[in-house]
Amino acid sequence: MATLLAGAVATLVFCAPGYPGGTGDAKPLLDQFASAAVAAAGWPPGSLTAVYDPTEEGGLAKLASPDAALAFVPYPFYVEHAAQLHLAPLVQADMVDTGPEERWTLVAKTGRVTSAASMSGYTILSVAGYAPEFVRHSALQGWTLPADVKIESTGQILSALRRVASGEKVAALLDQTQAAALPTLPFAKELESVRQSPPLPVAIIAVVDSRLPAPRAHALQEGLLKLGHTAGAAETLAPLRLKGFVLPRLPARPAAP
Repeated sequence: MATLLAGAVATLVFCAPGYPGGTGDAKPLLDQFASAAVAAAGWPPGSLTAVYDPTEEGGLAKLASPDAALAFVPYPFYVEHAAQLHLAPLVQADMVDTGPEERWTLVAKTGRVTSAASMSGYTILSVAGYAPEFVRHSALQGWTLPADVKIESTGQILSALRRVASGEKVAALLDQTQAAALPTLPFAKELESVRQSPPLPVAIIAVVDSRLPAPRAHALQEGLLKLGHTAGAAETLAPLRLKGFVLPRLPARPAAP
């Protein structure tokens, strides 16, 4: 662990495994966000830079850098890696389409899944499949999945749902936006929602491994909480599907069985 000096440039790592977007496409939006965050926090201009990686492996590699003081990650990533990376939540994202929380929905072939035990031999496909801890103990908390259930990551949710509808021994775990689109599918009647999570955070900005001095972290937290209410903020936040930020409201982590 190495704490950045007060005047050092901190790096904010955006990592969103499974969601569309390339590193080059994201760069101008992230630069704009970093500038707005610095101004809101009262940090010196240029003291925050932002980088993006669309993969779990790439995000972890970037977060290993000593200057990676902050992580902006989906909640499944946070659940999977918070202990390893010593993540301390700073703020929780308030998203345009869901708000600060969302529910995850497990979708199966109609009539096939009646209990957790009935999923023996199944594969769960999800954009959050890289985070099995999240899938088993957050999204599907209260269910004890059979040991032979596989969890796999996919960004091709429509293809996954076609496999579910065709009768393959697969189920799809959908985020709230994906689940809202289910009724529009031509094969929707072949699909059934069998389990839904409690409200869970969508995304978190966290300090990595105490690398940001407490005064700078507090100033940034205060600035981000105000950011959604400042003039011109919508133009900066909307391209990232953000309305603003709220204080973290993380659920208690259920104990693994």
